[in-house]
Amino acid sequence: MSDALAYLNDELAKLREQKLFRYPKVLTGQQEARAVYDGREVINLSSNNYLGLTTHPRMIAAAAQAAQALGAGSGAVRTIAGTMDMHVELERKIAAFKHTEAALVFQSGFTANAGTVAAVLGKEDVIVSDELNHASIIDGCRLSRADIKVFPHGDIDGLRKQLDETDAVRDAGHHVLVVTDGVFSMDGDIAKLPEIVRAAKEHGAITMVDDAHASGVLGRNGRGTVDHFDLHGQVDIQVGTLSKAIGVLGGYVAGTKTLIDYLIHRGRPILFSTSHPPAVTAACLEAFDILVEEPEIIDTLWENTRFFKKGLEDLGFSTGVSQTPITPVIVGEGALAMKLSDRLFEEGVFAQALAFPTVPRGKARVRTIVMATHTQEDLEFALKAFKKVGKELGII
Repeated sequence: MSDALAYLNDELAKLREQKLFRYPKVLTGQQEARAVYDGREVINLSSNNYLGLTTHPRMIAAAAQAAQALGAGSGAVRTIAGTMDMHVELERKIAAFKHTEAALVFQSGFTANAGTVAAVLGKEDVIVSDELNHASIIDGCRLSRADIKVFPHGDIDGLRKQLDETDAVRDAGHHVLVVTDGVFSMDGDIAKLPEIVRAAKEHGAITMVDDAHASGVLGRNGRGTVDHFDLHGQVDIQVGTLSKAIGVLGGYVAGTKTLIDYLIHRGRPILFSTSHPPAVTAACLEAFDILVEEPEIIDTLWENTRFFKKGLEDLGFSTGVSQTPITPVIVGEGALAMKLSDRLFEEGVFAQALAFPTVPRGKARVRTIVMATHTQEDLEFALKAFKKVGKELGII
């Protein structure tokens, strides 16, 4: 066997030395508020299943019926033979939900971001991006070959400064894109979208927001950041995910019919990757009906969020600038965050640690996300574990 990749052993050794090497914990059974990981039942605070829709009876029934009637897969990419009538129905439903002219479903939230940015910008264009934007946005920016300018996180003055430097680009007939997460995945804060949109408009820039962690969480019935700030019609490109609060798999782009028609012809994930299987598509369709018909689920998510966040803060933990169900417990060093996560798991709480390069050096944390399906008893149990382990490790 070739030893051409033997150098990777040195890199793995560094991770082990820094106590950052981990294998993913393995889930047995359903993705629920109480779940079994590595054979241990724990309070699950590491899932993106905000609303518990992955196990909603209506979702399961829709997926099963679609698989039975239509088969296990779609058989092709969208532009060859893989566009099913249910794909079109889902896109119509998403567009109506987001109050846009059209929508297009991608195989993942990652490909929706990366594929869209890479398709709509070229090497003569400029992208102005928040420094804490998701990796999928960063990769899309690189793939586009556009000039990338980064402004300090949430710094509107910094954004305006970067935009001031793009006037010559627009004067030459090229394009400028301002892109931001709606909810930032590591810190849980909400983008200052009204100010971002205002600054972009003043400079004739395209606006794009990634609502992966806002879809199903913010806005009326979970319509996202644009709805939360009542900015309908003012954001050019909205990206969302179907794999977090929606509870299934995939991503989507919503905007004008012109944008969507263009992406059908130039979005590489659409052109070169097989479309969603019937079970996934049917479950996504059902999820949007549930958001409209059962808004109390979102209310419960926020009640749980407020209870748990206050509990952590009252214990003396630092939760940073979080404004959403994403609540980081920031401890500083990566090894300490890993130790906190490991000890919590031993105490019956699953909360994953995140360290550099996922977050900046010195900002390692355990990231928690509550779900609508957590009971108060679940969250009280978790808070007791945090208190015990936090004191043991000298964090509080």
